[in-house]
Amino acid sequence: MTRRLYGGLLGMVFVVNFGRVVFAPLVEPLQAAFDVGPATVGAVVSLVWFGTALPRLPLSYVLTRVSRRRIVVVSGVILTAAAALTASSPDLRTLRVGVFAVGVASGTYFVSAVPLIGELYPDRVGKRIGIHGTAAQLAAVAAPTVVVSVVAIATWRAVFWLLSAAALVTTLAFAVGLRRADRVPEEPPARNFRGVLGNWRVVLAGMLFISAAGFVWQGLFNFYVSVMLARGLAPGTANALLTVAFAAGIPAFWASGTLVDRLPTVPYILGLVGAFTAGVFGLTVFRGALALGAISVLLGYTIHGLFPALDTYVLSALPADTRAGTFAAFSGLSIAVEASGSGVVGALVEAGYPFAAVFRGFAAGLAVILGLAAALYWTDRLPAADRVASATES
Repeated sequence: MTRRLYGGLLGMVFVVNFGRVVFAPLVEPLQAAFDVGPATVGAVVSLVWFGTALPRLPLSYVLTRVSRRRIVVVSGVILTAAAALTASSPDLRTLRVGVFAVGVASGTYFVSAVPLIGELYPDRVGKRIGIHGTAAQLAAVAAPTVVVSVVAIATWRAVFWLLSAAALVTTLAFAVGLRRADRVPEEPPARNFRGVLGNWRVVLAGMLFISAAGFVWQGLFNFYVSVMLARGLAPGTANALLTVAFAAGIPAFWASGTLVDRLPTVPYILGLVGAFTAGVFGLTVFRGALALGAISVLLGYTIHGLFPALDTYVLSALPADTRAGTFAAFSGLSIAVEASGSGVVGALVEAGYPFAAVFRGFAAGLAVILGLAAALYWTDRLPAADRVASATES
């Protein structure tokens, strides 16, 4: 029955993450459909990530009172309705509401599903989170091709009608599996919200590692095609490299989830952040499909490898009775910072700054933060000591 629940989560995360990443290949069609510029579309796209962040802090309290499994089902219901609203948007205002609601659904899902995975597989957290992330990344890889194919025969609205239908089907499948899984023991909600607040050092440490890199990635991948066009590539090649960047995340989730259970955790995370920083800088220096393709692989692998590593780091540093609530607070605060990346990039570009200058500045900022994190680690000022986990494999 544990496998049934986990399988249901893999189906749901594919659909949930598709809803988050589908906007990147839709930037150009949305600009044309609503006759707006990159700053406006960047702000709209940012709403899905602000929506992802919004429910996480309230849910850090709710998860001390309500079952994680029930909240997963609620997230699927929200996504079904939100995608339908987005598909039927008659104007930009309604579109904003729909996009924001899609984000709320994804945020609700992830803060309940990730701790649930830790509950189902306490001895293999990194590996199972990595597989879960791989399923999510498959959606990101599929999104550009699906969008191009659907828009070629219909409109951008059809993409969201399909998303709504898929959300309904996967939610019903998980709910049915949940009813049949009554024999799987479930940890009761931990009614200790004060303990959640007491884990602030773990939250800040996790944010130091992920927030800046996530901010840059949000600004980059939503404008990835535009960035590649500015580097002199043809539209077809630019779209292909967006797919390449997402495709690199598939082995990254899988491998990183396993490696973080085996390697010294903090140095591993620092290495990923450093490689990602180098990739962002390289994007502003090199030209040509071959060089930019290699950089796309580097960026996609490192940023997506960072996600399961950070989730495992935070979950492993937390006591069981406050794990779900604290993870919700950590992810909510982190994504609140990350979400503005697209809007900031869009505003800077519309103000006249070229993409190369914007991302070169971002790379410099990441280098400073990386140096700070490394200094804190080497002076033993992080809340969780470095470790090598000896997870039991089966």
